[in-house]
Amino acid sequence: MKALVIIDVQNGMFQESNVVFKGLELLQHLNVFIKKARTSNTSIFYVQHNGPSGKPLEFGTEGWEIHSKVMPKKEDTIIQKTTPDSFLHTTLNEELKKQGIDHLILTGIQTEACVDTTCRRAFSLGYEVTLVSDLHSTWSSEDITAQQIINHHNRVLRWFANVQGSDEIRF
Repeated sequence: MKALVIIDVQNGMFQESNVVFKGLELLQHLNVFIKKARTSNTSIFYVQHNGPSGKPLEFGTEGWEIHSKVMPKKEDTIIQKTTPDSFLHTTLNEELKKQGIDHLILTGIQTEACVDTTCRRAFSLGYEVTLVSDLHSTWSSEDITAQQIINHHNRVLRWFANVQGSDEIRF
C-alpha cells in the first residue's frame, strides 16, 4: 500500500520576506496532488517540524501550523518531528506499519535537509520510495540556486527512490 508523505509544508516556510522557491506554485500543485491521493483513498501523512523558540517553525506558533492550502483532514495522520529525519524519535514508522504501508510518495520542504534525509532513511528501512521531482522545494544558498539544489537532489536521490514528476505518478 502507498502513502503520500508531505514534509514541513508549514506557514513558516512561506514568510513574505523569505518564501520558499516557487512557493505558491508548490502549494497549488501539491493541493491538486493531494486531491488525487484522496480520490484513490491513499493514506496521507503530514510531517510537521517542531522548531525551537524564536524560529519560524516554533512549536505552537502560526508559523508552525500546516499551511492552509494543504490542510489535513481528520483521517490523515500528523507526525511531529524535531530533526530533519521524519523517522528519528517519531511515530512515523510505527504508524506506517499499522496501516500496512510499504511505499512512500515523498513531497515537501526542504529539499537538501528534511526531504533528502527522510528519503534515504525510508529506503534504509526497506520502504519503496517515490520522490515527486516537482513537489519539493528549498531556498537558494550563497553558492547555488534553489533550482540547482532541487535538480541535484532529483539526480542523487535516484539511488534511493524512483524520482518521477507529479503527472507520472498513479495512486
